Amino acid sequence: MSDNIFELKKTKFLEQRENNNLADYYNKTHTVEQVASLKEGAKGISTAGRIVAMRTMGKILFAHIYDFSGKVQICVRKTEDAPEVFENFVAHVSIGDFIGAEGEMFVTKTGELTLRVGSWQLLNKCLRTLPEKYHGIEDIETRYRQRYLDIIMNQESRDVFKKRFEIVKTIRRYLEDSGYLEVETPILQTTPSGALARPFFTHHNALDIECVMRIACETYLKRCIGAGMDKVFEFARSFRNEGISATHLQDFTMLEFYASYWNSDTMRKFVEGMMRDLIEKIFGSVKVTLSGKEIDFSGEWPVHEYSDLVKKDSGIDITKYTTRESLSEQIKAKNIRLDDDIQSLSWANMVDSLYKKVSRPKLIQPCFLIKYPVEMAPLARRNSKNSNYVDFFQFLVNGVELVKAYSELVDPLDQRERFEEQMQAREHGDDEAMPIDEEYLTAMEHGFPPIAGVGIGIDRLTMILCGCENIKDTILFPLLRPHSHSQEEKAPEKPVK
Repeated sequence: MSDNIFELKKTKFLEQRENNNLADYYNKTHTVEQVASLKEGAKGISTAGRIVAMRTMGKILFAHIYDFSGKVQICVRKTEDAPEVFENFVAHVSIGDFIGAEGEMFVTKTGELTLRVGSWQLLNKCLRTLPEKYHGIEDIETRYRQRYLDIIMNQESRDVFKKRFEIVKTIRRYLEDSGYLEVETPILQTTPSGALARPFFTHHNALDIECVMRIACETYLKRCIGAGMDKVFEFARSFRNEGISATHLQDFTMLEFYASYWNSDTMRKFVEGMMRDLIEKIFGSVKVTLSGKEIDFSGEWPVHEYSDLVKKDSGIDITKYTTRESLSEQIKAKNIRLDDDIQSLSWANMVDSLYKKVSRPKLIQPCFLIKYPVEMAPLARRNSKNSNYVDFFQFLVNGVELVKAYSELVDPLDQRERFEEQMQAREHGDDEAMPIDEEYLTAMEHGFPPIAGVGIGIDRLTMILCGCENIKDTILFPLLRPHSHSQEEKAPEKPVK
C-alpha cells in the first residue's frame, strides 16, 4: 500500500475519531449468516461486520458485509426523506471498515437477498487496503503470517477453521456424554515424560529451576486416575523440539483421554464409535473424499499386526533382528533408505522409521495397527500372552496416524525397568528417550487401577479431514521466522518423521 493512500486513510480515521463518530457499542441482533437465511420482508434486522466489497450506481449503493459466519449484501439508497443516510455512507465508509446496519430484507432484480439499510453506524476505520477480493491471498507465507487477512479473504480457510472448531466441540461432547471429566495439567514440568520426544527447555526465575515444556500430559492424567477419577481427558497444548514437516509441528494440540478398568480392546471399540460419530456429524456421511481419495468409514475396520505388516512391506522380520546393529544391517542389505540418520537411532526408533518408510503410506482406508514391540511404548502394558509386545493400537487414515492408544502400564517395577532401559538409550545418544520420572513412579507405587489411554493430534486430524496439504493450514497462527529470515522460511520443509 502506498504511503499516500495510507496517509489519506489515516486522516479520515483521525477526523472520525476527533468528531466522536466511532461507536464503542452496537446492538447486533443477527449474525451475517442469520441475516442471509431470513425471508423477504423481515424488518428490524440489525447486523454488524466488515465491508469487503462496495459499488455505487448513482443514488444507490450495494456492499457486502462480512463476519466469520459469512457474507451478505446490503443496499443503501438516497431517499428524499433521509438523503444523509446515503450521503454520509458514501463520504465516510470505505472497504475494510466496520459498520453496524439496521433495516429490512428485500430481493433485488437479480434475485439476491439483501438488507435495505435504514440506519447505520460507523464502528471503526480500516487504515490498510485489503487484498484483491477475487483472488484472495495466494502467497503461502502471507496466509500464515497474516492469518486474519487469509480468513477474511479466503472461504477455504474459513471452512477449515469452522470444521476444526466443530471437530473439537463434537469430540468434547462425545467424551462428556460418555462420563469423562475434562481436567488441566501442567505445561511447565521438571521431567520430560509421556512420549519419546526432544523437549523445549526454559528457566523458572521465581523457583530458580530448569523446566521443560510438556511433551505430553499422559503421566499427570494417569495420576488423576490414581486419585479416583475414572475417566479423564484434556485438550493439551504440547511442545516437542523436533523436525518440521508437512504433517508435523513443534507446538501442537494433543487430545488425551484415559479410562479406568478398560484395556486396549475395550478402548479400540470406543475409539471406533467416537470416530465414526465424528465423521457422520462433520460430513453427514461415513463415505467421504479426503485429498482426492474415496474413504469409507463404514463396516468393521481391519486390524493389522505391526511386525507382520513391516515384514510384508520390507521383507524384514523385526522379531528376529532385535538389536540395532542386526536390524541396521538388514535395512542396508534390503537397500532401504530411511528418512532419519540410521546411525543415531535406537532399535525402537529404527523400527518406527522403517515402518513409516515402507508401510504407513499404503494404509489409505481406515484401519487399526496392533501388537507393538515393547521397546516402542515405554508406558504401555505388556501383552499377557507375549511379553515382547505391548497392548497398543494406532488408528490410521490416508497414510496418517490419527490415534495412538494402549493398555497402560500400571506395574511400578516394570515401569522402573523400562525407564532404566530408556536411560541407557539416552546414554547412547538418543535424546528422545525418556529420563526416569521419580515423581510419577511414586504415584504409581501408591497403586493404579487397570487403565486404557488414547492420544489424538487435533491439528493432524483436522488436516486429514479437511484435505489440507500442510498442517500449518489448520493452525490459526503457526510459528514463523521473523521477516528478516523470510527467504529461509520459504526453504523446502524436511521429510515427514
